[in-house]
Amino acid sequence: MRAAVLEDHGEPLAIREVDYPEPGPDQVVVETEACGVCRSDWHAWQGDWSWIGAAVREGQILGHEPAGVVAEVGENVETLRAGDRVTVPFHLGDGTCPHCREGRANNCDAVVPLGLTGSAPGAFAEAFPVRKAEFNCVKLPDDVGFAEMAGLGCRFMTAYHGLADRADLRPGDWVAVHGCGGVGLSAIHVADALGAHPIAVDVREEKLERARALGAVETVDASAVENPANEVKAIADGGADVAIDALGIAETCRNSIASLGTCGRHVQIGLTTGEEEGEIELPVDVMTMQEIDFRGSFGMPLSRYGELFDLIEQGTLEPDAIVGDRLSLEDVPETLAVMDDYGTVGIPVVTDF
Repeated sequence: MRAAVLEDHGEPLAIREVDYPEPGPDQVVVETEACGVCRSDWHAWQGDWSWIGAAVREGQILGHEPAGVVAEVGENVETLRAGDRVTVPFHLGDGTCPHCREGRANNCDAVVPLGLTGSAPGAFAEAFPVRKAEFNCVKLPDDVGFAEMAGLGCRFMTAYHGLADRADLRPGDWVAVHGCGGVGLSAIHVADALGAHPIAVDVREEKLERARALGAVETVDASAVENPANEVKAIADGGADVAIDALGIAETCRNSIASLGTCGRHVQIGLTTGEEEGEIELPVDVMTMQEIDFRGSFGMPLSRYGELFDLIEQGTLEPDAIVGDRLSLEDVPETLAVMDDYGTVGIPVVTDF
């Protein structure tokens, strides 16, 4: 089968033939119908995360925002069968650790990241295996399409968890979103759907325009003002209640914190680059005296998928509105390269394998 394979960090992924996967006893093989191209794929391609011991090795098949159809089933799998339409989270849990048992599989002690480690080949391929399939596979409602589900993958579900769970978002809250890539636009849409007032901050007009279409009540062009955080504070009458760094560079992280009012909640979703290597200086004294919270957000618990699907069925959430270009597998290398300069708008999704 064909797959997009990391052969060398920073060099174009190779589209080549690889062996079709065989399911282990507790696994299924899913034939890929759609897979988002995420900035985390870009990080992996760049060789980032060595500072936390998580640099992706050469030979890896990337891709972690999939939707597809079960093709083969391992001998111990009873609740899934060939033909089931499914998705899987990018954080594959084992289903047995305390976090999994408490409904927080995104924090699994033995998490295996799909498409980012050799034991979990990714979905930039015609098919991919899923470990602990009965725990990790989520069946799709009939009215949720494959490309829409890929758009709902890593970035959208992370934004939802970040706002609904980690930020304790309340109707009427002012929410400043710093960086309007796929996860940032998802956060704008989710915040609007949940009754908050989102403010989009970015340096590209086309991304701010997309943010307005998705529900941003105000936008700030960070390239045109001296202090984006002060602009947010002026809009939000003293400061945002919630602010999100959806990019992961030092500037957006600090601007996010600076845009908050007293007792505001900062949510860190973006992961850092080789420039920061996981370390960013923060205004700790101000955060202490203003009781500003710093909260991380990683993926989404499996238990929340049902709620997301209900909101989609009700028309409250429309992840398909955030899907950008629809690509072939051959387009993936160039799409990753464009992310060097933040050139994608919305969530690019591979639909032709």
